[in-house]
Amino acid sequence: MRYLLIITMCLFMADLSAQTESMSTLPYRSLPDAPEKYTNGAVASRFIDGLGYRFYWATEGLTDKDLDYKPSEDSRSNRETIDHIYGLSKSILNAPQAKPNIRSAGDSISWSDKRNLILNNLEKASKMLRATDGDEMDDYRVIFQRGDSQSEFPFWNLINGQISDAIYHVGQIVAFRRASGNPLHPGVNVFLGVTKE
Repeated sequence: MRYLLIITMCLFMADLSAQTESMSTLPYRSLPDAPEKYTNGAVASRFIDGLGYRFYWATEGLTDKDLDYKPSEDSRSNRETIDHIYGLSKSILNAPQAKPNIRSAGDSISWSDKRNLILNNLEKASKMLRATDGDEMDDYRVIFQRGDSQSEFPFWNLINGQISDAIYHVGQIVAFRRASGNPLHPGVNVFLGVTKE
């Protein structure tokens, strides 16, 4: 019995260590340093960084109760909202690469893996944008592919579309988690981009 207890404790500690390591390596626990110059790419990058920081803390420590919460039967749950933000994050990452957005039937991955993918998609997109000058952004396109048909839009549409939509939905997650009894960490400071722990 004692050996079983020791083995269980070791497994628990290993799992806790893996979770802590994963948490510390995820982007957007705090905002990255601001770019030195105001360029088109740097400003767009900072919008994405703000989204990433907000999303990180809006989803940090969510429970199954929080994920399943929705204020009414016809509204989305937090879990469904995170699915939607995942799709938006893929679109945000595709635009600087001029890659088409192809609607998929859905990804069967856990919400925590989806969270990691969202944060990493945002970080990659932000880094691409930060490294560009103004002229390159003319080539960035929001492309939708439906079968053989493609429609293209300028990068402007990504700002008022996917980026703004994702920020809006992160606000919903914050409101819903408060309603389900698990409010946002009180030390989150979106103005400074740091969290007092």
